[in-house]
Amino acid sequence: MALTNVVAVVCDGFAAFELGVVCEVFGLDRSDQGLPVYDFAVVAAEPPPLRSGQGFRLDTDHRLDRVAAADLVCIPAWRSVGERPPEALLQAVRDAVGRGARVLSVCSGAFVLAAAGVLDGRRATTHWRHAAELAERYPQVDVDPDVLYVDDGPVITSAGTAAGIDACLHVVRQEHGVAVAGAIARRMVVPPFRDGGQAQYVEAPVPLQRRAGTAELAPLLDWAVVHLDQELAVQDLARRAHMSPRTFARRFREATGTTPHRWVLAQRVGHAQRLLEQGLAVEEVARRSGFGSAATLRSAFARERGTSPSAYARCFAGTG
Repeated sequence: MALTNVVAVVCDGFAAFELGVVCEVFGLDRSDQGLPVYDFAVVAAEPPPLRSGQGFRLDTDHRLDRVAAADLVCIPAWRSVGERPPEALLQAVRDAVGRGARVLSVCSGAFVLAAAGVLDGRRATTHWRHAAELAERYPQVDVDPDVLYVDDGPVITSAGTAAGIDACLHVVRQEHGVAVAGAIARRMVVPPFRDGGQAQYVEAPVPLQRRAGTAELAPLLDWAVVHLDQELAVQDLARRAHMSPRTFARRFREATGTTPHRWVLAQRVGHAQRLLEQGLAVEEVARRSGFGSAATLRSAFARERGTSPSAYARCFAGTG
């Protein structure tokens, strides 16, 4: 079933961010960039206006009958993991899966899918805070608390908040390819790809922060970014900055909030990602990003990103 018609189904107490994620990926007209446009609607599963968890109200003309036309039904969180969702919503989810549509949950929205029975015998995830309760309440569901999202047939479940972006982009990537998903990600200013098997806890590269000493070190850091394939030991960087290693390390932390070693590692991993996106071989990526060997790159990439360079390349760049 081609993905052209998408709905986000909400109830009273809906989560604004999770709803916003689905609206941002599927609900904006980006045809000026040659990107696909979806027939998108926000559906009220309870009588509107609906109040968000933050107190503002939402109204919509669409009710659950609109779900019957959808190719993708999104459940952007659920208001209380201990409360059973309305039976009409659960039946709409069952009917959608039964006729071949896909369903996607963000965060605690997995509890709606589990209550509907569409997760029975399937692997699924949710926010790490709720994973144990999901497994306890629905023992027939294989709950994986350590991933960003799970794609199991017609059902996609994602972890908390921003992991919903990854899951939605995953669907776009499957339907329209990596170029389309990447273009949408760039518009959203988010990473174009994070592997679903990546851990929910991800430490992002540390950017140069606006702290004391930033201006003093900026020329050096600009130089380092374009010479990542060279030796960038603390002593070498300190010499180029005309400082003792001890003074350099102190001023570097004041300026960036991290150590020189950690900063260089973050830049190298980020550069490796960009090279992998271009389809370069892992060995060439390792050389250009300063890891020296493919084995060293694999170790660092797995530690920092929770996936392998080859897996990242396959999913983002379509390389083997």
